[in-house]
Amino acid sequence: MTAQPTPVTVLGLGPMGQALAGAFLAAGHPTTVWNRSPGKAEAVVARGARLADSAAAAIAASPLVIVCVIDYAAVRAIIEPAVDALRGRTLVNLTSDEPEQVRDLAAWASGFDYLDGSIMTPTITIGEPSARVLYSGPEDTFDRHRDALASIGGTATYLGADPGRAAAYDMALLDVFWTSMSGLVHAFALARAEGVKARDLAPHAQDVMSLLPVFTGQLAGEVDDGEHPGEQSSLRSAAAGMAHILRASRRHGLDTSVLAAALDIARSAIPDHGDEGFSRLAEVIAR
Repeated sequence: MTAQPTPVTVLGLGPMGQALAGAFLAAGHPTTVWNRSPGKAEAVVARGARLADSAAAAIAASPLVIVCVIDYAAVRAIIEPAVDALRGRTLVNLTSDEPEQVRDLAAWASGFDYLDGSIMTPTITIGEPSARVLYSGPEDTFDRHRDALASIGGTATYLGADPGRAAAYDMALLDVFWTSMSGLVHAFALARAEGVKARDLAPHAQDVMSLLPVFTGQLAGEVDDGEHPGEQSSLRSAAAGMAHILRASRRHGLDTSVLAAALDIARSAIPDHGDEGFSRLAEVIAR
């Protein structure tokens, strides 16, 4: 005898919610869905999901409820009117927002189990080995639903009992991503202004970005140890390089607000720490 797959409800059918519902269906879980715009349910209903006519009805259909919407204001707007239906069930919140928002919601949750999660990979990875999800909250809740959550695919990492822990990782990692993406599109704009096609620059940009994994580990160690050697590259030399980019960008009339802000931070550290390394800026930013 084998256990039957746990019935699952998915609240929110944006691209990620649809991917989650599809993954649970593919793994054999009876899946109920609900969305504020019912038309978004058509694709997953065609695959076998059941569309509920209200959030409360959707929640009542399953012991495990997944919510994945735009932010925590949307989460509250959905679950607070339906809180009675959540009694005795588990809510797994895969919505991205600030750690304090997570902790406030976890403190409000009463009469049901609450687990927070952060999906760190795009929709196309869901249900596949490359998916990455971080979880935090009560460990027994995570362990109880580990098998069902494995349907999302890839690696599920439990980070601890603090419900805001996954969101803290999420915010920091998205900081890396969106700051990098902003730099990339700015680089393409600067290249085009100089008559270089983005496609021609792209292979060289990939070579430059391949350095980031090496520097990530190195800078992390320096930040944690409070040591910021600058023999190979100092803050003073980094600021000079950033200033060259700013001048070239301004000559073409490009928006330089992002890099200008970064240069301001670096320059503020130079009087006291100019000969130290770039990792020193983690402390400067914190002050």
